[in-house]
Amino acid sequence: MKRLLYGIVMLCFMDLFIQLPVMGPFAKSLGAGSFMIGLAVGLYSLTNMFGNIAAGYWIDRYGARNVLLLGFFLTAGVMLLYPLVNQPLHLIVVRFIHGLTGGLLVPSAFTLISHQASGQKPGRAMALSGAAVGAAAIVGPAVAGIVKAKLGLQPLFIGTSILLALGGLIVVVAVSASRVKQITRKIAPASSDSLAGFEVILRKKPVVQSYIGAFSLMFAMGALTYALPLKVDELDFAAQISGLLLSTFGVVAIIVFVMPTNRWFDRVSPLTLMCGGGAIIMLSLLLLSFLNDQMLMFSVMGLYGFGFSLLFPSMNALLINNVSVESKGRAFGLFYAFFSLGVVVGSSGIGALTANYDIALRMAAGFILLAGCIVALLQHAELRGAQGKAGGAS
Repeated sequence: MKRLLYGIVMLCFMDLFIQLPVMGPFAKSLGAGSFMIGLAVGLYSLTNMFGNIAAGYWIDRYGARNVLLLGFFLTAGVMLLYPLVNQPLHLIVVRFIHGLTGGLLVPSAFTLISHQASGQKPGRAMALSGAAVGAAAIVGPAVAGIVKAKLGLQPLFIGTSILLALGGLIVVVAVSASRVKQITRKIAPASSDSLAGFEVILRKKPVVQSYIGAFSLMFAMGALTYALPLKVDELDFAAQISGLLLSTFGVVAIIVFVMPTNRWFDRVSPLTLMCGGGAIIMLSLLLLSFLNDQMLMFSVMGLYGFGFSLLFPSMNALLINNVSVESKGRAFGLFYAFFSLGVVVGSSGIGALTANYDIALRMAAGFILLAGCIVALLQHAELRGAQGKAGGAS
């Protein structure tokens, strides 16, 4: 069942990565202007946040398996609306709905994995989940490009719909409803009936640290995907270099995730690994802003991938270790809402502040440093609170 869950995670992220390289050109082909193209691309991530939060509430109330099924089949249906779109406004409406339904997928899948990993090896489970995400990031855009070039956009959308429906069928067949109920049988029904549960989650400093990590990681990714293609174009590298650079970090991250090195994530403190990964990502962004040599840039993207491989599983493990079973749905819903928000702010926010790609990368590095300082201050406050309680008890 665990291996199938990792496959399900990959399918959830395929929904995102297949559409990334085609949505802008699709909007342009409909006659959309630059603003409408940007809105069509970014609206998915924006409404995805609300889908994530709704998923978190519903997971704790109705179960992760049921919400995941709903997300797969609804999103499969929404994908069939794209071939019917013939003007920019229609595309905006479909993107709005797609973001909402797609937001149900990832928190549900990761909640199921967290239930399986509880009390065992959450760090390693999250590392293998990260490998599934990385595989989707590499396979999704490549499949989209090939299918679009050979068959066109309509078959791509229909094929993605079939893929998502297949994911739902896998959940029906492979994820036993009785087993999921058995794992979560201790959940108190009343605990999932109140939105106040979100406030309880946010009072825990380790959980907030995890959310800062999620937002920072995707802020860096948003800034990188904005600035790197611009830099590659300005340096007159071959057209495919931008995609290859972004793929390099994914390949390195997957290697770390699946090798015996994934045992680190249960042997070393998640917070230590998270801070180490953040520091490596910050250094990588700074180096990229100063380098113009193609081979050196590939090396730095490999370093970025190593930082990503430390940060992603550790912040997930930090979350799992500090939330109760009955709150995991809401905890993961908020976690991936911060993911989506980070992408939007990182790409659009920095893009609005500067058109200089090197300055954009340095600003992203500065933001990672600021986030690390906030995490350190929260940890200091946590330690002081624990010492105060120990002193009072004695």
